[in-house]
Amino acid sequence: MPPMRRPSRPRPASRSRRSQSRTVRALRLASGLVIAVYAVAHLVNHALGVFSIDAQEALLDVLRPVWWSWPGTILLYGAFIVHGLLGLYALWRRQTLRMPAWELVQLVLGLSVPLLLIPHVFATRVSADIAGTDATYHAVIAGIFRNTGAMVRQPILVIIVAIHLAIGLHYWLRLRDGYRRSLRVVYPIAVMLPVVALLGFYGAGIQLRTAKANGTPEADDSAASDPQAAATVATRAELALWSYVALLVAVAGGRAARRMLSTRRGAYRIRHASGREITAPIGYTLLEALRDAGIEHASVCGGRARCTTCRVRVDEGAAVLPPPTPLELAALTRIRAERDVRLACQLRPARDLRITPLVPPHVTAATIDAVRMPGRERSVAVMFVDMRESSRLGEHRMPYDVFFILNRFFAELASALRDTGGYYSTFNGDGLMALYGTATDLRQGCRDAMRGAIAIAERLSRIGAMLAADLGEPLRVGISIHAGVAIVGTMGPPATPLLSALGDTVNVAARLEAETKVRGCMLVISEACATAADIDLGAFPRHTVQIRGRSEPVTYHAIADPAALATLVTRNTAIAR
Repeated sequence: MPPMRRPSRPRPASRSRRSQSRTVRALRLASGLVIAVYAVAHLVNHALGVFSIDAQEALLDVLRPVWWSWPGTILLYGAFIVHGLLGLYALWRRQTLRMPAWELVQLVLGLSVPLLLIPHVFATRVSADIAGTDATYHAVIAGIFRNTGAMVRQPILVIIVAIHLAIGLHYWLRLRDGYRRSLRVVYPIAVMLPVVALLGFYGAGIQLRTAKANGTPEADDSAASDPQAAATVATRAELALWSYVALLVAVAGGRAARRMLSTRRGAYRIRHASGREITAPIGYTLLEALRDAGIEHASVCGGRARCTTCRVRVDEGAAVLPPPTPLELAALTRIRAERDVRLACQLRPARDLRITPLVPPHVTAATIDAVRMPGRERSVAVMFVDMRESSRLGEHRMPYDVFFILNRFFAELASALRDTGGYYSTFNGDGLMALYGTATDLRQGCRDAMRGAIAIAERLSRIGAMLAADLGEPLRVGISIHAGVAIVGTMGPPATPLLSALGDTVNVAARLEAETKVRGCMLVISEACATAADIDLGAFPRHTVQIRGRSEPVTYHAIADPAALATLVTRNTAIAR
């Protein structure tokens, strides 16, 4: 029988489409960052009102020359216009409004910002330029506090901008290294800044009212000295507001008309690995079609080809699919995907196809690094952990108590793996298999696995101390670590696949775990793992075992307490760095 040929990778899309995609992404990012800088500075300026309105004026005197200069004006208002138009374009491009909650919130809030921002901009900056009004904090806040509508509109604008900004920055940065570690600092600031800004806004208003009541002269008149100029500003503000509303209605109406016309262009059928079969109009991306049908599908980046979590294997129909976009091709090349793997967020089929999702639908940014690899050979460190005498837990305990202890046990194991770069792969009732080195080289993976064993031992001691009265005797485990080449990839039920590994390396690691019982120790590390980690374990007893199904024996080191490895692993890691 001749070998099966892989479907050839289609040629990438044209240069014009590549240029368009890159331009849109670059404009969205650049304009968003300009607005972010301005918004954060503006919120900080508002927040100073908790001290005094004079403090607000002092910072405004520093910021005004930047944003009111010609370069600053062009940069800022150009960013507002570009970002607003790109929001309308994003609404237009979407074939369906079924999307994750965060995407919907970001889209709706982004489209609503101009409705609240346009009156504020014309009442301040434009009015100052045309009607000669005073745009200081004294004048603007006094004018807002005289207008009930403005008093309601301004806090809503601050809240909407803050939420839209936080969502945008979070989903732009969350796939980047170090971002999750910085959240403990960034998150409190993101929450407190708009709150303090609103307190400062109202504090300044109360200060002005108090000063006015006491007869203290304050610049509280922001009205134009020329009624005709004021009328001109009001007319232009209304024109700008209704122009945006008209654009919004036109895009919404255009989407409805396009949806009606799309039914005339035909449809394609999708046979999902779950057994469901759906149809979608030609023009829908695969991700849009799945969402429109209510089928959950992973998409950590929101369908922007910044990740590969939406990827699918095209089991039938790959040969007649349209070529990948440059963004899709770059993403698939980065993970060395097979030729029948495509990104659902970028693929727009025109013919029937059958697909298998390769990532669980509920994957998050925290686990994206562990699931972005298709099945392939890879050198990894494999760890097996097994609880000793777990069946005795239920002899004198209620089922609820047993489940409580086991859940606490696995929660601590998962925490230890997460903190040391391991991936919780499979669970078998009273034990688990973990993988190290899925995102690093083998040496680092082996060292991380040793650190993982140390962390597990520490957490078991913690559980034992906290549950001493309930346990009677400490929980004991056996841990084995082996390293070598394995087939690593997602496997399991189509709806909930997991990253796992197969092969001789996994079998050896599993059999070595039994050696912890033979040697009466907590940890067994194979000589292959020690060699790969470049760590000398000669201080620990060395043994050899013949494993069934293998012609060559396996050499390993028995370690009674993983804590004895701490100094050795730390020293060698420091030397390597």
